[in-house]
Amino acid sequence: MNGREGQSSTAAARYTLPPSRLACEDILFCIDVDPESLVEMKNTSVTGRPFTRLESIKQAILLFINAKLAINPDHRFAYFALGKSPFWLKKEFSSEVDSAIAAFQGINVDSSAGHADLTHLFRVANHEAKKSRAQNRILRVILLYCRSSVAPHHQWPTTQKLFTLDVIYLHDKPGPDNCPQKVYDGLVDALEQVSEYEGYIFESGQGLTRVLFRYMCLLLSHPQQRCVQDDIDIPKSLTKKSPVVDPAPADQECVPVSSQ
Repeated sequence: MNGREGQSSTAAARYTLPPSRLACEDILFCIDVDPESLVEMKNTSVTGRPFTRLESIKQAILLFINAKLAINPDHRFAYFALGKSPFWLKKEFSSEVDSAIAAFQGINVDSSAGHADLTHLFRVANHEAKKSRAQNRILRVILLYCRSSVAPHHQWPTTQKLFTLDVIYLHDKPGPDNCPQKVYDGLVDALEQVSEYEGYIFESGQGLTRVLFRYMCLLLSHPQQRCVQDDIDIPKSLTKKSPVVDPAPADQECVPVSSQ
């Protein structure tokens, strides 16, 4: 950080951060529509029916959009789905929440989805990022991935980094038929290869919607204003701590006080 002032020996060293304006974001959601997106979460609706991963992802995206627009109403959103390959759900970037709801209505689970090729997604993101830059905006892709045994693959040059990639990975517990660690490693590789700014990746095999919502809230952070993921120390624990009582000195005598 530059801008150091106060070279005098009598003045304390001060650091200033030059003022700058954060670019508005164009955010492209990519939702996995593999059959594993229909795996049930542990939470249930008011009717007692468990939510699926896909239903929980839709709720989390709506939570994100409303919160992001409350921060800055000029952010915009578009929607992709990932079957065997990615495809558009809603191509036009919009700041309207109703646009997300309309995009969700076009989601159909792809029963034939097997491998996951992210190359087309990155090509589209690269193209959209150039249009965003022409408007003094930046592009971010948020990938919501649900496959426990299928690692994504892509072909992309390391020299092209025009957008930022965030990932939320919901998966089953490790078992004989799946290896979420291998999938996670593949997602990390993709993130590190394509991201312009610091990209975040979160994973959960717990099946809890509150964990998904917590991760989505962490993604509200602007890519131009992020710390590295290892330094994230939020949310803070709400566990009550016992009050610290200063012990009396060992040599202090207890002197009775008379009421007279």
